[in-house]
Amino acid sequence: MKTDTLSGDATALTTREDLLRARDRLRIQQTRAGGRWLRLIWLLAGPGVLVMLGENDGPSMVSYATTGAAYGVGFFVPFILLTFLMAFVVQEMAVRLGVATERGHAELIFQRFGPFWGYFAMADLVFGNVLTLVTEFIAIQAGGLYFGLPAWLSVLGGVAIVILSLALRRYATWERTLLTLAAGNLLFIPAALYAHPDGGALLHAIGTWGPLPGGVTAAFVTLILANIGATVTPWMIFFQQSAVVDKGLTRADMTQGRIDTAIGAVIAAAAAIATVVACAPLHRAHVDVSQFASGADFATALKPLIGSTGATLFALGIIEAGLVAAMTISTSSSYALAETMSARHSLNLDFASGRLFYAAAIVSTVVAAAIVLIPGAPLLAMTLTVNVIATLLMAPALLFLLLLVNDREIMQDLANSRAANIAGGTIVVGICLVGAIYGVITVFPGVFGP
Repeated sequence: MKTDTLSGDATALTTREDLLRARDRLRIQQTRAGGRWLRLIWLLAGPGVLVMLGENDGPSMVSYATTGAAYGVGFFVPFILLTFLMAFVVQEMAVRLGVATERGHAELIFQRFGPFWGYFAMADLVFGNVLTLVTEFIAIQAGGLYFGLPAWLSVLGGVAIVILSLALRRYATWERTLLTLAAGNLLFIPAALYAHPDGGALLHAIGTWGPLPGGVTAAFVTLILANIGATVTPWMIFFQQSAVVDKGLTRADMTQGRIDTAIGAVIAAAAAIATVVACAPLHRAHVDVSQFASGADFATALKPLIGSTGATLFALGIIEAGLVAAMTISTSSSYALAETMSARHSLNLDFASGRLFYAAAIVSTVVAAAIVLIPGAPLLAMTLTVNVIATLLMAPALLFLLLLVNDREIMQDLANSRAANIAGGTIVVGICLVGAIYGVITVFPGVFGP
């Protein structure tokens, strides 16, 4: 429904966006009426799987690789499972918020808390997104370098794919295209198999929360932060809530929305643990990864340990991780900016109707790619630092989320339960505590040793 700005009368002008979403809803209703539950889950899956696999991005996979190379499969494997449980708790709240309000996250913050807090939340998102988007192109460049491609060619290829995906002008098509690409995250699993992992040791680590070699050090705390930031970040909340609205999920779809998010968490956790396992041979060989410049160095160092095929799969996985994340994170920024400016925001829009929406994604993508091509940039340090920053930015984002999902005026029966509030509050306290410890070791580097 549109409003005629000249007369002020409501006019029944049906847009292309309305027609496309209505067509998708009709297909879902017909499937539900026919009792085809597996097909219903397939039709409604997308935002949850994409947000989880999108967060298995370039810096995340490098963080997991660094973790495996530094500590093997002991302490961090069960810790990674815990972080994905945290991610599910957070993203399930985002699903409920989108379904209950039919509004994007940025739009809701402005409406419920006013411009000051709205712009604060936007600054939190934009700062994290710009840094993270840069690292996605670092990952694309790194994967290309392993195959002998010049940096500029890999980066320009990544930019072209991101922009071409926006030209689909259809949310459902864009979503299915990304889901197909995101399946490449599973390449880390066969790469891990080429590392010939000890299944007994892996199960023992999961069951007993394996020992921590070297104790609590500054490097350990940094990797804790990096692994949390590899799983739970502000852009995920903004993206999934807006994607749920763009997809048109309703209260009747809540079960499938939760299943979608759970499936995404399980797949992403499997790929993350596989990355740790694939790089564990570097730990056994005592390889110092602190001098590595990018993800390409991991693949190169792994080649004599897990073979050419395993290293190639690892490098392809790094490229896929950066590419899918670049597409989802740039779209997250587009949703948030357009919502803030009260502009139309949907992947069902044509370019004329969604100029601001599409321009935000394209400009942020081009700027990030250009930064990556600056000679002499500390790529690996930048990649790990981004996940640490993402963790530090997560606390205010979670506080906004918790306040909104407890607002019964907008949530009604979908408001948080006591158990959900305890889980969400525990996550906020935990992130703040780890962030405080990181602050201490930054100011007093000798507290926990090197």
